[in-house]
Amino acid sequence: MASEWILMVTARTPTNIAVINISVTLDPDHLCTTTTVAVSPGFDRDRMWLNGKEISLSGVRFQSCLKEIRARATDVENKEKGIKISKKDWEKLHVHISSFNNFPTAAGLASSAAGLACLVFALAKLMNVQEDHSQLSAIARQGSGSACRSLYGGFVKWIMGKEENGSDSIAVQLADEKHWDELVIIIAVVSSRQKETSSTSGMRESVETSLLLQHRAKEVVPKRIVKMEEAIQNRDFASFAGLTCADSNQFHAVCLDTCPPIFYMNDTSHRVISCVEKWNRSEEAPQVAYTFDAGPNAVLIARNRKAATLLLQRLLYYFPPSADTDMNSYVIGDKSILKDAGIQGIDDVEALPPPPEIKDKIPAQKNRGEVSYFICTRPGRGPVVLSDESQALIDPKTGLPK
Repeated sequence: MASEWILMVTARTPTNIAVINISVTLDPDHLCTTTTVAVSPGFDRDRMWLNGKEISLSGVRFQSCLKEIRARATDVENKEKGIKISKKDWEKLHVHISSFNNFPTAAGLASSAAGLACLVFALAKLMNVQEDHSQLSAIARQGSGSACRSLYGGFVKWIMGKEENGSDSIAVQLADEKHWDELVIIIAVVSSRQKETSSTSGMRESVETSLLLQHRAKEVVPKRIVKMEEAIQNRDFASFAGLTCADSNQFHAVCLDTCPPIFYMNDTSHRVISCVEKWNRSEEAPQVAYTFDAGPNAVLIARNRKAATLLLQRLLYYFPPSADTDMNSYVIGDKSILKDAGIQGIDDVEALPPPPEIKDKIPAQKNRGEVSYFICTRPGRGPVVLSDESQALIDPKTGLPK
């Protein structure tokens, strides 16, 4: 093998939001991780950069993924570049990895899920691994539990499995992204700061100290999973919303039941819940479901486009931006919902009338500046390889981030 060549693969993987033990994959056009992996005989060690900053690969989650993928590598030949790599060569070749999230990292938006899924997917493509997505999901799960669900689009179930080594703990797709495509998702980014307690360490502490978690795992979750699968298959939004909200609230009750207690949500999170609950109770059927992962950011799932438009109007009424905010940076993702809501600028936000569910016409408190921005999105597809080399994050000449 000549020493000057560099071989690269770039992939894009979505994030997902968990609803009990089932997740909804979000449209990667709005929320995704892009990762470029490169290999060269000129690399003297494995290296990784996240959002432009070099990070250590010594952690167990990274080492486990690298080891498992390398063990499954097969022969690779690139005739265009005159490169041949045998299965045995992969044992001594090193990789460079550059990864970028287009959404906040470690803020409770499953950035680690998208990141680890993208790493595993891209490495598997680079090393010509023959395993299917389900088998790759078992590897991704070793890096981040919820990462296994980002290897599919649409609605995905994480099967825990029974083997001690976790080999049968995999993800399976329940339905693709087109199955229930009228759903619209709005994420209120309350804080993009890194959370104080990671979801991994938080869950470990809950397992060790929370009696409520033991009851939840044994008595509650198994029954809810069955009901949630039925709700998704039947596109039954009323059942879906009820289960989603109840399970999110119970998850955070477990966090409070942990010793010491874990506080992922904050006052703004609670105000968002109040807004949704008041609206849902005033209607004949639920319009919106809410769920919070290990962080304060609200994931709001509207039953259809009309409900999403009305939801955005309410959110902008209760949580208006500061006066000098550009609406194009305050509402990102699918910005066409802004147009549906009749919002072009800050003046339109200020002119929004109080939601009709506000009783006795008492002026509602406005919480200006409490939400950093909103992301509008929808259920989306699974990971893809980006063939356009201009989208690569690594320079093909130097092997370093662009």
